[in-house]
Amino acid sequence: MYQIEELSEEVKNCRRCTLWRTRKNPVLGSGDSRADIMFIGEAPGRNEDMEGKPFVGEAGKILDQLLTSIDLKREKVYITNILKCRPPGNRNPSRDEIEACTPFLDRQIESVNPWIIVTLGNFATRYILEKFNLKAESIGRIHGRIFNLKAKNLKIVPMYHPASALYNPRIKGVMIDDFRVIGELIESI
Repeated sequence: MYQIEELSEEVKNCRRCTLWRTRKNPVLGSGDSRADIMFIGEAPGRNEDMEGKPFVGEAGKILDQLLTSIDLKREKVYITNILKCRPPGNRNPSRDEIEACTPFLDRQIESVNPWIIVTLGNFATRYILEKFNLKAESIGRIHGRIFNLKAKNLKIVPMYHPASALYNPRIKGVMIDDFRVIGELIESI
């Protein structure tokens, strides 16, 4: 099993893609490294790059509200992203960057060993579903659905990225409803 602390050192020294040149801080993850629930976003933004922690900006505030809506505390889950460094201008992750960075994510998943993985946004959803040999569809089609991998004792729940609510306030209501699915899953465990 890989320990998160060891992985953190590797990420700090990573040169697998060019993003290390423009980052201030790599952003590995935060929360309980033995959590039952793991949230996976896309990439750090400006605030995350400054602080070296995931989801600390405006999208993080929305994520905190969503967690609170189902009585979950941030300290009781593990939160990370596909990319560990901020793409310039908060652009979408490139295929090369995803390929370079996802071995770190795979090792985080192995180390944390969650029962539930919540993917936040299209990039995280596509990567995780394909990783587990499931058909990836757009987040608009599959948000809030539960993918049950009985052989792995794992459930995957795709969600809209919290930042979507910043651009489309109506999505926040959908996200609250989708988070109820997570709350129900937690109660059933």
